[in-house]
Amino acid sequence: MTLFVVALGGVGLAGMTILQARNAERARHEPRPAEAAAPGGVAAEGRVVTYPGSEVVVGTERNGRLVRLVHEEGQTVRRGDLIAELESDELRAALGEDRARVEEAKAEVRLAEATLKRRAGLAAEGIIAAHDLDQATRDLDIARARLETARAAVARDEALLRKTRILAPISGTVIGRHAQAGETLESGQRVFTLADLTRLRIEAEAHEADAAVLQVGAAAHITCEAFPGRAWRGRVEEIPRSVTLRRLKPQDPGRPTDTRILAVKVAFAEETPLKLGATVELKIEPSPEP
Repeated sequence: MTLFVVALGGVGLAGMTILQARNAERARHEPRPAEAAAPGGVAAEGRVVTYPGSEVVVGTERNGRLVRLVHEEGQTVRRGDLIAELESDELRAALGEDRARVEEAKAEVRLAEATLKRRAGLAAEGIIAAHDLDQATRDLDIARARLETARAAVARDEALLRKTRILAPISGTVIGRHAQAGETLESGQRVFTLADLTRLRIEAEAHEADAAVLQVGAAAHITCEAFPGRAWRGRVEEIPRSVTLRRLKPQDPGRPTDTRILAVKVAFAEETPLKLGATVELKIEPSPEP
């Protein structure tokens, strides 16, 4: 009886081994999921972003108390518009003093020039010694140096005063306000975030296994949960030369978060109501087989 059970077990084990070998052979000849999905398009998730340089965080260039914020969130600004201002009373007073010193230094230069001219004439007639002429020359050099120092102080004050006026570096919309009037800010602290919302695109995350079937110029079908039943056309305008780790949190909790992806850039081919930062889903046409 024992021998029969052992023999039966051996036969079963051999059968399982043969079945596993056949399954492995079949798996080698079946297409991978990425290859099977390619004819129907490459699926990707993405987020609406701005083009490089079209979103900037504006901060302060010096310490100071914020006395005015000109714009609110949602308002549009033009490049060069005043958007905020720091307290500047002390700087304006210092600038006034330094400008007065410039005028004083100019008067000293005029006096020194007249003195030198007069002594030069007297020296030519032999009325005064050469030492007196040298003294007048030195006095003029000192007066001119004081004038340059006063002018430099004015330029410094004007530069500091300009830094109290925070100007918009680009034309766009205020999408973030990070400070309030009355706050004392440190140099480099954020005040506004501006974005050019007329230039939006999608940064999509496609699986690295789809790299061979993606191409620049490929058409993309864009959908968003916030607009059920609607879709927009796009096209692939940039494919990176390297893969990166996933940045978007996958909607499916069971999906891995450490997947390596291609951060494909997709341009809108038509106007869309999609907002900056919106999460979208894409179906990108694969490249034709050679």
